[in-house]
Amino acid sequence: MDVIMPQLGETVAEGTVTRWYKKVGDAVKADEMLFDVETDKVSTEIPAPASGVVAEILVQEGATAKVGSRLAVIRESGASAGAVAAHSASAATAAPQTAMTHAGKVAPPTVGERAQRQAGNRLSPVVRRLIAEHRLNPADIRGTGRDGRLTRDDIVGYVERGGAPVPLSDGATRKPLNTVRKRTRDHMLKSWTTAPHVLQAVEVDFMKVEQAREAAGAAWKAREGFTLTYLPFIACAVSAALAKFPLLNASLDGDDLVLHPRINIGIAVDLNFEGLVVPVVKDVPGKSLPQLAREINDLAQRARNNRLKPDDMTGGTYTLSNSGVFGTLITAPIINQPQVAILSTDGVRKKPVVIEGPQGDSIAIRPVGVLAQTFDHRAIDGAYSAAFLREVMTLIETRDWTRELQGQY
Repeated sequence: MDVIMPQLGETVAEGTVTRWYKKVGDAVKADEMLFDVETDKVSTEIPAPASGVVAEILVQEGATAKVGSRLAVIRESGASAGAVAAHSASAATAAPQTAMTHAGKVAPPTVGERAQRQAGNRLSPVVRRLIAEHRLNPADIRGTGRDGRLTRDDIVGYVERGGAPVPLSDGATRKPLNTVRKRTRDHMLKSWTTAPHVLQAVEVDFMKVEQAREAAGAAWKAREGFTLTYLPFIACAVSAALAKFPLLNASLDGDDLVLHPRINIGIAVDLNFEGLVVPVVKDVPGKSLPQLAREINDLAQRARNNRLKPDDMTGGTYTLSNSGVFGTLITAPIINQPQVAILSTDGVRKKPVVIEGPQGDSIAIRPVGVLAQTFDHRAIDGAYSAAFLREVMTLIETRDWTRELQGQY
């Protein structure tokens, strides 16, 4: 069976193999960690796709390969042990002694790279590129990877902490964009110039949600270990509304609008102000509110600890951007292409609200927040988007969320 470079994000085209846990001739079990891969967005461990013996390693540590490229071969049960052993010996003899580029050419070691190798580390092409971009001395940076290796996050964190400013003559400081910021710049610029963006927003009364959080919040945190936020409630309502408004659960492909049968919601996760990734919660309508809360929290934690799996980053059909944790009033998010819409969840504040009743109107203090949707005007019109937002608002304001929290645990 071929081991291929996985897709680690909708816009990621290549990855760097930073470590092999097995060598040619070693036995491996399905789902056992086989290698580490690093991209401009994530660094993660990749499991073996099948049980057997590692027959070939085609891409060495430190080399970069395109998504879908063959990285290794696992010979499954029944393979000739002698053939594998013979290949292991020949591979060991022919193993390259220096890191290779994705084009297969041997990259001559730089002064910084020689210093790293003397310290027992190897610099991946991603790390070498960042070091060159920011004009860094790798000896000044502490590596947090296995065996003390420098990772992309080590370099980005060093730069973000001000470790590599370039003073200018007038006292200002020049700070080059890191790779994550450049990738975000390119993706957002392409989206902004491709799609005619339109923003619509509604104010939502979160009283029903707040009642559920107050009733179950303390017990939830004690049992689950994390706070019950507004986000899973919103994701639940959005998924139900998308089922009624399928043109928003879609993507554009040339002149065609592709309507997706599954509702997979991407959750934008901030990486400590160093960039963001969008892991995906799959098949949201089939999950209970407690399940959604756990899965969203799990994805966010693994994203911030570089533990996302390849499947976590693919398949999104709609995206939620959660700026509300910072108390924002309204945000106009940029669409995550090729999707056709994205929803911003902004801060919830107590406000005076007019309550209509059989005895007349009254004023009450309610938790109110803004939900703002940006949509692609090529795919839908304003009336369709507005009807969708009304449905989301109605669901949030009227569902018995306290009862739903008592659902499947």
